[in-house]
Amino acid sequence: MRHLLVGLLALVPTSARAQFVPLELSRFDRQKVEWMLRERLPCLGCHRLEGQGGIVGPDLTAITDRRSAEFIFRMITNPQATLEGSRMPRVPMPPEWARLVASYLSEERRAGTAPAAPTVPGDSTRLSGIRDAGALYQSLCAACHGTSGAGDGFNAGNLAVRPTAHADSVYMSSRPDDTLFDGVFSGGYIINKNHMMPAWGETLSREQVRGLVQYMRQLCRCAGPSWSRP
Repeated sequence: MRHLLVGLLALVPTSARAQFVPLELSRFDRQKVEWMLRERLPCLGCHRLEGQGGIVGPDLTAITDRRSAEFIFRMITNPQATLEGSRMPRVPMPPEWARLVASYLSEERRAGTAPAAPTVPGDSTRLSGIRDAGALYQSLCAACHGTSGAGDGFNAGNLAVRPTAHADSVYMSSRPDDTLFDGVFSGGYIINKNHMMPAWGETLSREQVRGLVQYMRQLCRCAGPSWSRP
């Protein structure tokens, strides 16, 4: 029955489906969202909000001047299906969190002053179609970790914790491949690293994540600890 309902829903035009209506946030709700953005979710690693955060994606301070609440919610819950060519990952979070964050961002704010983001060529290629691990790394990782893996990407200076230098053979040789995989797949928070490293497991295939791990090994020209190797 569930599959039948999903199939029927797919036949309903998007305009006819239930639209997202922002919640009326209490002071507690706002404090909760601010904590999530500051301590738990990776959003501010790429986006700026009220003068703080990264410059990879658009500034979220006055996002309602450009986007509807519905668009904001859909970008949070399913960015690849919402904006073709988007490089934003689908971040795992409870549905209630998504509603709270979207409602918080949908509130009117005055635009803050932010440094101009570097010009990055547009690319409509879907992430699922990028099979070359090097190209995938340059597209998704280089902004923070650097084009050569030195941890010096153009966004690195906007982060409280310096991104891992994947070219550092001493450090990288202490990290098993499984740990690198978990970091890419589940994000930094899961492996007790910085929460601003997003989770790519719901956006990339496992083969793509494994490819990124192998590309990191090429950058550091090293293998993991001997005990972790097959």
